Amino acid sequence: MAEKNKANPKKDGTKKSGSDGDLSRSALRRQREREHRYQSILASAEILFAKEGYHKASMEKIADMSEMSVGALYFYFKNKEDLLIQLIEEIGYMVRSVLGSAFKRYGSTLEGFKQAGYAFFEEFCMNHPEKVAILLRESVGNGPEVEKHRKEMSDKLTGDVKEALIRVSETQGIRFKSKFAAEVISVSILGIYERVAYHYMFWQGMSDDLKPIGRDAVDFILGGIENLFTENACT
Repeated sequence: MAEKNKANPKKDGTKKSGSDGDLSRSALRRQREREHRYQSILASAEILFAKEGYHKASMEKIADMSEMSVGALYFYFKNKEDLLIQLIEEIGYMVRSVLGSAFKRYGSTLEGFKQAGYAFFEEFCMNHPEKVAILLRESVGNGPEVEKHRKEMSDKLTGDVKEALIRVSETQGIRFKSKFAAEVISVSILGIYERVAYHYMFWQGMSDDLKPIGRDAVDFILGGIENLFTENACT
């Protein structure tokens, strides 16, 4: 799970009540209010980054949409870059959850891989276009710190796919043709999914047709996966 931004929510001195050390009602209320404001800021930033672009969406506009002062905004995030990084982490975690849940529903099988691919396009991309814009468009080329977090998120996704492929090979009694095959497939899958989603959603404006487009991409990838398995059982 993606870690929460360290400023989420910022803690102040809260009183304890009772021998069990539980927070008081007023402290719990303040905690809920901070979390609500934090999520409101993220939601506003997501909309503005996707609609206007990261560079045009100012902290003033984000504060206005969040219905709070700019000073209050800086209580939760140190700058706009900090906001983008947290969005990358939360959206990345969401993608991993969508793919992982679909894969697990079908066990460690190639059918699970296919359904996970379908879920990426049909559950994530079609239902969350703003998040796709943040992940594939607005997070690119915005400084070394943002790039660092993009790479970390990408590495986690690649690791998830590679681990799932290895589980498929083990449970199905098949092995890869080379020691690099699982990693090559993982990197290729993510690269193709990202390229297809970006091309048809942002360049071609064909989001409504993404379901059949995504299924074509997934079926194409499955053919490549099967080709990198040997026909011999694992030894």
